[in-house]
Amino acid sequence: MNKIVPAHNIGGYVPMIDGPEKVSGRAKYTADIMAPGMLAGRIFRSPYSHGEILEVDIAAALKLPGVKAIVTGADCDKTFGVLPIARSEHPLARDRVRYRGEPVAAVAAIDDTTALAAVRLIKLKVRELPAYYTAKAAMAPDAIAIHDKKPGNLERDVLFELGNTAQGFAEADLVREETYNCAEVCQNQMEMHAAVADYDAVRGRMTVHASTQVPYYVHLMLSQILDMNMSRIRVIKPHVGGGFGCRTETLNVELITALLARKIGGSVRTVITREETFITHRGRPETDIKLIIGLRKDGRITAVECECDQRGGAHSGYGVVTILYSGSMLYAIYDLHNVKYLGRRVLTNTPPCGAFRGHGTVDIRFAFESLLDRMAGELGLDPFAVRRANYLNAPTFTDNDLMVNSYGLPECVDWVERASGWKARKNTMPKGKGLGMACSHYISGASKPVNWTGEPHATVKIKLDFDGSVVVLSGAAEIGQGSSTILVQTVAEVLGLDLSRIRIVTGDSDIVPKDNGSYSSRVTFLVGNAAIDAAQNLKRVLVAAAARKLEAKPEDIECLGELYRAGAQDKGASFDEVVVEALKDTGTITVTGNYSTIPESHGGKKYRGAAIGGTMGYSYSAQVVEVSVDEETGVVTVDKVWVAHDCGKALNRLTVEGQVQGSVWMGMGQAMSEEVAYHDGLMLTANMLDYRVPTIQDSPPIEVGIVESNDPHGPFGAKEAGEGSLAAFLPALTNAIADAIGIRFNDLPVTPDRVFEAIEKRRRALGKEKNSSGGA
Repeated sequence: MNKIVPAHNIGGYVPMIDGPEKVSGRAKYTADIMAPGMLAGRIFRSPYSHGEILEVDIAAALKLPGVKAIVTGADCDKTFGVLPIARSEHPLARDRVRYRGEPVAAVAAIDDTTALAAVRLIKLKVRELPAYYTAKAAMAPDAIAIHDKKPGNLERDVLFELGNTAQGFAEADLVREETYNCAEVCQNQMEMHAAVADYDAVRGRMTVHASTQVPYYVHLMLSQILDMNMSRIRVIKPHVGGGFGCRTETLNVELITALLARKIGGSVRTVITREETFITHRGRPETDIKLIIGLRKDGRITAVECECDQRGGAHSGYGVVTILYSGSMLYAIYDLHNVKYLGRRVLTNTPPCGAFRGHGTVDIRFAFESLLDRMAGELGLDPFAVRRANYLNAPTFTDNDLMVNSYGLPECVDWVERASGWKARKNTMPKGKGLGMACSHYISGASKPVNWTGEPHATVKIKLDFDGSVVVLSGAAEIGQGSSTILVQTVAEVLGLDLSRIRIVTGDSDIVPKDNGSYSSRVTFLVGNAAIDAAQNLKRVLVAAAARKLEAKPEDIECLGELYRAGAQDKGASFDEVVVEALKDTGTITVTGNYSTIPESHGGKKYRGAAIGGTMGYSYSAQVVEVSVDEETGVVTVDKVWVAHDCGKALNRLTVEGQVQGSVWMGMGQAMSEEVAYHDGLMLTANMLDYRVPTIQDSPPIEVGIVESNDPHGPFGAKEAGEGSLAAFLPALTNAIADAIGIRFNDLPVTPDRVFEAIEKRRRALGKEKNSSGGA
């Protein structure tokens, strides 16, 4: 049996391999790509929320000197979308506009100034139609359909009941119902959306550089929209300045730029503004939740009923998946047996929402953990005790067939309780200070790919050549989360080599194998396993070569990374010598590694909402948040956060800690300040002043505890680390505020004006109570 001596590439603090380029400014993003003769693209957007298009007048714009091409909806009758069952969106509106800011026409000109001037000359005539800006308005009986095939403006409705909720509520000692509202939020990543398209008219080939999380989806949609064979399209993903879900979908920017490039037979570069990036959106939908929980005196949950309405915007995007996730992910964190879920994804005349970090789970988890905390208080139970009373026992399948193989939630809960000093400090805090806790979880890659092709879920190739360098070829999109570093680490670990031996090439469809993309925290789990498989296949080739060189049996070869030997007394052969031997008969060596998820269901349960499928592993998180509330101003200050995250195995502790802290920080934004606001369909918060994200000045100390449950299917035991901790912050914050001032907030964000208003309302109520009882 071959022995591998680890190079200790796993489990330490490893700097990200693309760090030097990013901190030095050498990293090239899509907007940095410029070349002589490249035209500037600009988009004309609808000033109407909803209307039948009567005319798009481009005559004056076409006459402007320097304008080379204009495209409208007439140039493309194909639709696109991330889901095969929900492709209703045109790159440029045809027949109807459905939200303010929807692309209607686009200009390619010699420079941006000219392109912008041309856009301002375009005229749109419409017959205005009724517009609906809330889910309630869109579902009204007299509302007209925003899309012809979607009666009632329901993109998707889901209803399931597993178990018997009526019986479960009858067995409870306490049943409580609450309603919650979570505002629509936007990713607001640093890099604005951009695309560069070059059409080679002689060869009939299209090359597109795009800021994307899934180059494969861009490739697929370009083929569909342009009606071109995929073999004639090349997609390149440069460095990406943040994704957080919005760049999972192919965006209209990439498709419009390609349409312009083909029309002029050359190159077009489109970089949209911050406002346009907001309008392109694909953020988390506004969500209204009605939640009922039944609880026994010992803290056991007996039944759950959840009703969820999501304002999805004018087009589906990830809507079908989002509303399914919101129901299915009620499970896999606690031991639930009587659950009823009603979910409605509603079409409205607002920009389309999509997948946002913690996709589908965040708002529901806020409601669940908030109500659970309130009920624990009513029963006189400690919030930690209630969570402990409802643990799962892994490995197990939940009632909705989700497979849980590793479960580090108990260790997470123990860690934050201990680290925060909960037992000693709870109920002893000064006036205006409070502690709150909550738990959350998330998936490690979806078991069912969005666009099913029958191929492995992940493929990695490794190339070894005369120079002794090992080159990893992967289509997985590095978007700042550190996935490329993880893949290099896994390959180096299997081969027992130093990281400096390994290089990685990603993001070019002409070179790397197709990958399903960076979404649902799939890369570490799925692509990491494929990288391990590829590295093991390469190791077998090298061991066989070493055996030939050392005149030994392959099973007797000891692999020490830079040294291969046949026995303890054998001087062995260096890695470079073994490489020369391996290349003798074949030349360059290329090996392939694959990974596909195992069947995720043991019983194959069928119910509405089951289509989401499962995942190979779930991460778990627990948080304690400490706050101070100024009752004179309503300002809430987060003093400190303790967060524990079960990532299975921390392959890179540096990136795990960074991802967990980033999740907490993003959760803080949604909980305290971020909110997409509209006036008659016009987005009012489409800038960095009106849409307030937390700054470093707002950020509290975040203490991270890494819990390692070592998942049996994860690469070296790893699971996801970048999303699962986000959702717990929201309820932990509001639970802490309730502890500090005795007021619970069911609507997010909890802004100072809302806190102040609630405090004033209580003061007035107390005043009336005193007056009515004869008090002074």
